[in-house]
Amino acid sequence: MALPLMPKATAVWLVENTGLTFEQVAQFCGLHMLEVQAIADGEVNAGIQGLDPVANGQLSKEELEKAQADPNHKLTLLVSNLPLPGTKLYGGRYTPIAKRQDKPDAIAWLVKTFPELSDGQIQKLLGTTKPTIAAVRGRTHWNITNIKPRHPVSLGLCTQAELDAAVDYAQRHAKPAAVLTH
Repeated sequence: MALPLMPKATAVWLVENTGLTFEQVAQFCGLHMLEVQAIADGEVNAGIQGLDPVANGQLSKEELEKAQADPNHKLTLLVSNLPLPGTKLYGGRYTPIAKRQDKPDAIAWLVKTFPELSDGQIQKLLGTTKPTIAAVRGRTHWNITNIKPRHPVSLGLCTQAELDAAVDYAQRHAKPAAVLTH
């Protein structure tokens, strides 16, 4: 079931400005009835400013009036015709400054554990550059003495699903080893 944006703030506004029952507010906002009662008693809503669901386009005025007239009526959220934000499928990946020094460690781990991964795959997986990968692979990185191979998932540089997909792709598209015949 879809819930309104900022459900507690919406509940605060509904409790303060309407004659709805606690059950109706709880059902609409996805909260427990006792939590709505605590909001009404002023125990929970300290500092929370109410959010008008009618002004926000999450509830129609007619629906609100109908629910105030009938205590058994359940409020329904208006469906927005705006597109939902999705995941970004293109562009570079932002890595926080605190994790940037971990990239060479992750590159070293990937190069050591999965040599079949191409530089492009490692670059896409970790959000790094090809010169950095080449420097770690060729052991010419300026900080090579302090690089310790560490798992990129445990460092938070990629997810396990992304790593598994990249390794699977690399293994499926790896050139078969030459067969030696005597």
